[in-house]
Amino acid sequence: MSSTYVYGIASADHPALPDGMEGIGDPARTVRLVKEGTLTAIVSDAPDDLRPKRRDLLAHQNVLAEAGAGGAVLPMRFGNVAPDEEAVATVLAERAEHYRERLRELDGKVEYNVKAQHDEEAVLHRVMAESAEIRTVTEANRRAGGGSHEEKLRLGELVVAAVQAREAQDAVTLQRLLETAADAVSTGAQSTGWLANISFLVDRSAAEHFLAAVETARRELAHVELRVNGPLPPYSFVEPGPSEPVGTE
Repeated sequence: MSSTYVYGIASADHPALPDGMEGIGDPARTVRLVKEGTLTAIVSDAPDDLRPKRRDLLAHQNVLAEAGAGGAVLPMRFGNVAPDEEAVATVLAERAEHYRERLRELDGKVEYNVKAQHDEEAVLHRVMAESAEIRTVTEANRRAGGGSHEEKLRLGELVVAAVQAREAQDAVTLQRLLETAADAVSTGAQSTGWLANISFLVDRSAAEHFLAAVETARRELAHVELRVNGPLPPYSFVEPGPSEPVGTE
């Protein structure tokens, strides 16, 4: 028997999906519903060789987009597989209260992911302007024709420490500038090259307000490059625990 692939979870009264709707796999597996009490899971058979291929990633997103058009859906991340439909129904029953609470909380909400990195030249100018010590060592090295190996090493260490401190400060500033336009915040794992990787839960009706806050952040943090991805299904908020914006109780 094929294992069961789970796209998302919705209320049992969620509108039916189009007949014959296709999901992941080659050939594409037909999407169906598994109902348990007041909840339903959007599923299909899982391919034996499931991998994050572009076609399957897009199919996963398309199923969630189609289902999300009919009402609140808790999106599962790509690759969520259960042994069979019975196992899916068991999880729905065991976590029913949690899933119902999340569905209420996420109804009408989308996720925007914001990643930030420094413009290397701009941030070097910034730390130079902010640090008298770096300016002093740089000038001394210049007068000495470049400076000794030890002085060059010292300057490099000073610059690295200043840039790292600026990264931490800019990450905090960025979140403060954007979280007032969001309902909740989830900080993602720091990946190489990014000083911040933050997801924001935003009401669909407030999306323009949030994007305006992003433009404000771009102006205030001119030495920081921002990459915004969204609106997305609220993947980062299916589980409890996102931080609330500053100023809320």
